[in-house]
Amino acid sequence: MIDEKKAKIHSLCPSARSDSEGGKAFGVAGGTVDAPKISYFRRTHPSLEFRSRVGSEIALEEVLRIAAPCEESGCQHFDGQDCRLAKRVVEDLPIVAENLPPCAIRRDCRWWSQEGLSACLRCPQVVTRNYRPSELAKKVAIP
Repeated sequence: MIDEKKAKIHSLCPSARSDSEGGKAFGVAGGTVDAPKISYFRRTHPSLEFRSRVGSEIALEEVLRIAAPCEESGCQHFDGQDCRLAKRVVEDLPIVAENLPPCAIRRDCRWWSQEGLSACLRCPQVVTRNYRPSELAKKVAIP
């Protein structure tokens, strides 16, 4: 029997901040400001490994997708049971991937466990920190 409390502790938020404890980079942002596209790594890397490469003037989550343990009630997107951000991503963002993207965190990803394939087909356009987000991106991100 699976201990649900322990299982949730290991659930990873795929839109974590770089200062999150246990942060792991699993992709890098590319594309354009208007059409970002995440390229996924084959494996995760401790996010702070990238600090010297990126420089201190840039937030790591501007250029990396970072996963960290879901903070659940410590996060403004958590409703007590589910991630509302994952729900809004699926409800509001267009599909941008034709096939299931390769992903090093999928088996532990909260969005995958909550929303399934629908989240993964939209995930490549999500940039955690975007200083010029579209109106749609703003709508999705607001808790």
